[in-house]
Amino acid sequence: MTEQAPTRVGFIGVGVMARTHLENILRRDDTEIAAVCEPNPAAYAAAAQLFDQHGVRVPPNEPDWNRFVTTYADRLDAVFIITPHALHFAQATACLEAGFDVLLEKPMVMTADEARALIETRDRSGRLLVVAFQGSLSPQVREASRLLRSGELGSILNISAVAWQDWATLTAGTWRQQPELSGGGFLFDTGAHMLNTVSDLAGEDFANVAAWLEDDGRPVDIRSVVMGRLVSGALVTLNACGSAIPSCHSDIRVFTTRAIVRTGIWGETLELQRTGAARLRKVRSIAPMPVWEQFLNVRAGRTVNPSPPEVGLRMARLWDAIRESTARGGAVIDLASRSRAPHLAAAAGR
Repeated sequence: MTEQAPTRVGFIGVGVMARTHLENILRRDDTEIAAVCEPNPAAYAAAAQLFDQHGVRVPPNEPDWNRFVTTYADRLDAVFIITPHALHFAQATACLEAGFDVLLEKPMVMTADEARALIETRDRSGRLLVVAFQGSLSPQVREASRLLRSGELGSILNISAVAWQDWATLTAGTWRQQPELSGGGFLFDTGAHMLNTVSDLAGEDFANVAAWLEDDGRPVDIRSVVMGRLVSGALVTLNACGSAIPSCHSDIRVFTTRAIVRTGIWGETLELQRTGAARLRKVRSIAPMPVWEQFLNVRAGRTVNPSPPEVGLRMARLWDAIRESTARGGAVIDLASRSRAPHLAAAAGR
């Protein structure tokens, strides 16, 4: 049997978060980082130091991402995109069309329209698209989702989620507080994990959403509260505080007719309390797996895609409604009637 050749991957963006992933990938012998795209010389220099430390050849850098895609179209198997949020849609689209499989950092895109267009490109190109949400990629969230979908816990009644971090201080002066690049503040950055994991656990769309985002004098939102009703009638609250004391944590609780499920926005834990039990107990699950390893497993057909763009679309619909509600002073946005409108129009035309 011949040994399988390493997966040739290119990185678009090698900033702080990308270098965290690089640390893991550089220890692997099944992956070759063949090229990078980084317009910031300091970020590229910091990444080059990592390669040197691991005794690995420093890959060439093409600072322009359009030229990067064109230049390496026939030299790479996959691309890992870790760039400011506003760039995700255009970059992921170009990479899929160039024939790359894509691992895309969160949040997937800026709007539901972009999410639908990206899914269409994925389908048309026949390439793989995995969104690097730790929550959806977490074995704990996958097990929680399985339990909730199985029916053994009964129907979902309420979901309560909270996330907090001293985000406003940590991100001051960075692109994360530049709306044209970030697309939002704390709720669309760290809080995007909360939006995605709740959407994943719910397993259905929101019917109604009301939201308030407070910027506390900064260019983007820092604190927020979202209230929603799922199509099934279950109620959801999302509380995000990006101006907390130095800390970073989260809590998600799903209340069903037969149990309480507790996890976090990154899927870092899973606890369950069934009817008759006195308290929450940890659920045994498999050990967490690095994002890149999960991508390789999906790409090789060893597992199904745990974080496909369809989950990203569900979150994007929620984010669209949150922004609209905020712009209208917290007005309730009726998504259920909008989803029915095309069907009603089609019926009227017959």
